Amino acid sequence: MEINAEIAREKALFRNERERLEAAAMTRPMPPEKAFSLFGLMIGTLTPAAIFVRVLWDGGLRPENAWVLVLLVLTNITAAITGFFTGKLVGRSVAYLHDLSFSRSILLLPLLGLIWGMAAGAAGGVFMFIIGSVFGSMVGGAVGAIALPAFAILHRLTKRGEMIETRLFLPLAFGVTLTICSFILGL
Repeated sequence: MEINAEIAREKALFRNERERLEAAAMTRPMPPEKAFSLFGLMIGTLTPAAIFVRVLWDGGLRPENAWVLVLLVLTNITAAITGFFTGKLVGRSVAYLHDLSFSRSILLLPLLGLIWGMAAGAAGGVFMFIIGSVFGSMVGGAVGAIALPAFAILHRLTKRGEMIETRLFLPLAFGVTLTICSFILGL
């Protein structure tokens, strides 16, 4: 009985025999929870850093206002940590959305990204005199609503079973993150 249940579960994971063999051949598979956590870390680190670089580049930083740099670093670290730890939950949610039809999943991904980005942005913005949480929530929500669907679609196309090969994850995650950062920086 247990063997039949295991076979049925494995058939549900893979679309065909080729996909099952490709999954078995992975050298460093990554579950969706880890993939989305690391993606949250990247987007939560690099996107606020790009915003801060842009603000500092445009406005400059006077020596007497160097304390602002400490607040920016604290904001960046908090957004990155929040993106990382909430990424596990987002990874599970995206795995659930992958079970839905592609059209339904496409409709729900921006909403999930909006919520994820708002949470990370609000957490990071706390160090900017609380009002930064409102601004961080708005900017984070906009970034999340774009970044999550882009990465989730690429993840869905390259995963085998529920796993993605690390050598595929890294260019996808960095590609999405750095593309958004380049728009922020105006490159």
